[in-house]
Amino acid sequence: MPEVSVTSLDPRHQKLIENARVAIDRGNLDYTLEVTAQVLKVAPGCLQVRKLQRVAQLKQVKGKGGFLSKTLSGISSAPFMFGGGKKDPAKQLESAEGLLAKDPHNVAALRMLAEAAGGLGLLETVAFALDAVRELEPGNRANLIALGEAWLAAGKPAEALKVADEILVAKPMDADAQTLMRKASIAQTMTKGNWEGQGSFRDKLKDEAQAVMLEQAAKVVASGDMTHRLLDEALALVAKEPANLNHYRTIAQAYQKLGNVEETLAWVRKARQVPGGGADSSLEKQETELATAVIEKHLKAAEAALAAAPHDPAAKAKMDSARAELADFKLTESKRYVERYPNDHEARYKLGGLLLELGQTDSAIGQFQQAQKGPQVRVASLVGLGRCFKAKKLFDLAIAQLTTAKKELAQMDDTKKDVIYELGLCFELMGKADAAIGEFKEIYSEDIGFRDVADKINAFYSK
Repeated sequence: MPEVSVTSLDPRHQKLIENARVAIDRGNLDYTLEVTAQVLKVAPGCLQVRKLQRVAQLKQVKGKGGFLSKTLSGISSAPFMFGGGKKDPAKQLESAEGLLAKDPHNVAALRMLAEAAGGLGLLETVAFALDAVRELEPGNRANLIALGEAWLAAGKPAEALKVADEILVAKPMDADAQTLMRKASIAQTMTKGNWEGQGSFRDKLKDEAQAVMLEQAAKVVASGDMTHRLLDEALALVAKEPANLNHYRTIAQAYQKLGNVEETLAWVRKARQVPGGGADSSLEKQETELATAVIEKHLKAAEAALAAAPHDPAAKAKMDSARAELADFKLTESKRYVERYPNDHEARYKLGGLLLELGQTDSAIGQFQQAQKGPQVRVASLVGLGRCFKAKKLFDLAIAQLTTAKKELAQMDDTKKDVIYELGLCFELMGKADAAIGEFKEIYSEDIGFRDVADKINAFYSK
């Protein structure tokens, strides 16, 4: 049984779930629980619906002064098995759902849900259930190991790495956690390199020694001792083999794991000086991201200093300078990237957004006009154009762009609501109240809680 998204459900069920999300925000938990239970009967593999249901269950229990269930929780340390044994997983799932409807804190029921989901092949649902157990029993090591394995089985090694980190922080020499870390690190390396289906892991490497080195490099863990050990080894290797790009990557990864963003950036920049590093687009992107992170770090520090001394003009000047530096750096890097890759429509769209934020509207228009040629950002670029024309008070041009964007969006999701809302604002600014309210009504009929459309509708009819 495959896991499915809400967008793949029957349109009637999609509408029900959309209403259930609105209901939970308004405190109508009974409606949300009724709808999610109804949809899960026909689509038990829709994890988004199951997550919504659990949020409602937990809110309901909290409102009634709920407690952590002790029922059968003693078995929660028993080994977890993905197969579900000889039990009927569909019946198990039904039983688990019934128990959780009465008490969402029932650890045994959550484990039953995980076992049933495993039997049905719903791998992310397994991880969801075991993660719920983790929230209730954060010190349950056996559950953490099972959760890490579940994330691996679901094809999400990054999540498995986080779980292994959590265990190793408390117990650095935990053998099972180290094994989980190794498997997850290798899986992540293979995924990033797109090696699956192209031969075995070791076949991709020149020799056995290089295979061992890569596996060791992948073992960067949260434990300070292990990370520092790996860092020392990599620094020694760089001294011996200064032209080996992999050593620089390992050092940068270690510093990043230690939270030292400045040193991480320094070593990424050194890596780009190594033969082959300058043409590595992933390193180029990482350098930009890290440089941005360093400036953002300085900005946060300046904001904290101003918050501590709100009347200090020097602190205010320092914060303003940091903000200006960040904006200038983002703009400079974005322009440089677009100049280098002029056919990257997504990059042009991002540049257009930065220019619009800075009030450089005409330049932003040029970027959005080019970006709309890219199918992935076409609609977003049309909206960007509409906002540019609105800023220039060219409301008829803005309406033309936004109307085109509206027509190209089939589903009434938040993106389409944003477009329609912008249309309504443009009509308002033109003094066309009837046309504006017509747009706002479209949103109101679908989502009364969207922004201030309810206030606009009520004000219109109160005249």
